[in-house]
Amino acid sequence: MKIWAFPLAIVTLIAFFMLRLTYQGETILNFDTKVADILFGNPFIEAFHYIGEPSFVITVALILMVYLAWRVKNYRGMLFVLLTFAGGNVLNQLLKKWIQRPRPEIEDQLTSFSFPSGHAMSGILYLFTVAYLLSENNSRARQIQLWIGAIVLTILIGLSRIAGARHFASDVLAGWCVGYTWFILCVLWYERRKRLYKKNTIKQ
Repeated sequence: MKIWAFPLAIVTLIAFFMLRLTYQGETILNFDTKVADILFGNPFIEAFHYIGEPSFVITVALILMVYLAWRVKNYRGMLFVLLTFAGGNVLNQLLKKWIQRPRPEIEDQLTSFSFPSGHAMSGILYLFTVAYLLSENNSRARQIQLWIGAIVLTILIGLSRIAGARHFASDVLAGWCVGYTWFILCVLWYERRKRLYKKNTIKQ
């Protein structure tokens, strides 16, 4: 990862806690309302929630694990996937139960809590993980394509939850923020383990 990606994780963590402390304030409530007015009912954007559904994310995780195990023999990468995908989901559920923000009031609304958005958080985690792992040992042009695709899809998944009135905009921002922070923590572990492995291999 680029060096700037690591301090950015501190910024996103601070932003998450700022949103946590202010989501009931007038400024954030007005922001949520304005974004909802712009996006609500947009069928194109709302359709992207499907690629953030748990069943889809699990399918991607399984395919990626198979690729890492049989194609590139990257077993640390497999554990990295578990940390980002599964660990991120556990963290999201814990945060929701801690904060307990109700979802927007619409008919047939989901019964789980709203803050932070699970789709936004899992979206950034699984898409950034895929881009990160597939970028290893790849050309610069392909790396750029992978990361642009991951960022665009991450944004669309998050916005889809606002378009469908399943989340407030501040829920989505919080999901992106804490998701990015967790992703970078997992990257730190992964890259440290990779350095230690190379160091031990050289000694032998």
